[in-house]
Amino acid sequence: MMVYKGHYACFNCQKTFKRRHLKDVDRDAQTSVEAKCPECGNLMANMGLDFKSPPKNDDKQWAHIRDLYTVGITFHSCGCSGPGYIPQDRKAIIDYLEKVRSEYMKSLVFWRYRIEPENKKERELDYQKNSSHLWAVSRNAFKETVTNQEGINYWLKRINEVEERLNIIKANKP
Repeated sequence: MMVYKGHYACFNCQKTFKRRHLKDVDRDAQTSVEAKCPECGNLMANMGLDFKSPPKNDDKQWAHIRDLYTVGITFHSCGCSGPGYIPQDRKAIIDYLEKVRSEYMKSLVFWRYRIEPENKKERELDYQKNSSHLWAVSRNAFKETVTNQEGINYWLKRINEVEERLNIIKANKP
């Protein structure tokens, strides 16, 4: 069996290292050990299996990779289709996060105006019509009613997370 090693980046040294996961070494391991840079000793960022390191002397690309990591964008995937969309510059990160926030706001509007089902039949119809909205908030949406307040709280939290990321990236001047 082939074991893929995670890619870790040290933004200080502008170097990357591959490292096996603790579970690959000890199947009974319950916790993960933080990866430290073998050169400077600082904690490294887990960038995912699909990460490709920029050249060591490309300060602009390393700053961009740090920006991506700071807002939670990494190169993790199952390996089937890659890590998905990765913004290519700071402006693209901001545009991407603003688009995500806009989508989350649309979901919030749904929950603010949804009529909650009052009985089993209404709940089943609601599930048939709005299953994607319901599943986003609760994986038990088919079995139990998801209240509007639960949906509102869920999307407000997600919007707040995106806004925090936007504030971080906007505060980090290039």
